[in-house]
Amino acid sequence: MKRNAFLVVVDMQNDFIDGALGTKEAVAIVDRVIKEVEEFGGEVIFTRDTHGENYLQTQEGRLLPVEHCVENTDGWQLQPRLKDLSEGRTVIDKPAFGSMALPNYIKGKGAPDTIVLVGLCTDICVINNAMILKAAFPEAEIFVDSAACAGTTPENHENALRAMKQCQILIL
Repeated sequence: MKRNAFLVVVDMQNDFIDGALGTKEAVAIVDRVIKEVEEFGGEVIFTRDTHGENYLQTQEGRLLPVEHCVENTDGWQLQPRLKDLSEGRTVIDKPAFGSMALPNYIKGKGAPDTIVLVGLCTDICVINNAMILKAAFPEAEIFVDSAACAGTTPENHENALRAMKQCQILIL
């Protein structure tokens, strides 16, 4: 990795792994994501999908009526082993699929050379954040590690990877 490298761990929360919106594919990537965090040579940033008690009254809640990631619930927490690895690292709570706070935080660290994204869900939050980061840092190499991501379905995962590749996001 180059000198100013970031790993963004997107929404590796209980509700997305084995909770309200969990999938067997999400469960299957946990060890790979942990390995990525442990071995990454730059700064690691975690995002956390964060909703209030009024989630079902929001636009997202009306379109995806499955209550999840309500702040301070067990489902909102990062997967336990990743929660331990997040200690002392930046965790960005995000109320929407993509986070504008994420590129703002990275900008404060200087121009990134490399940003790698892993996590959940490839076809919703990973793609949103990858596109925001590509727009914010058009000269940075933006990677998505496909083996450390899972989508809402395997087909949606593959569709999202294809869409990101078209937008010059590098798929590992």
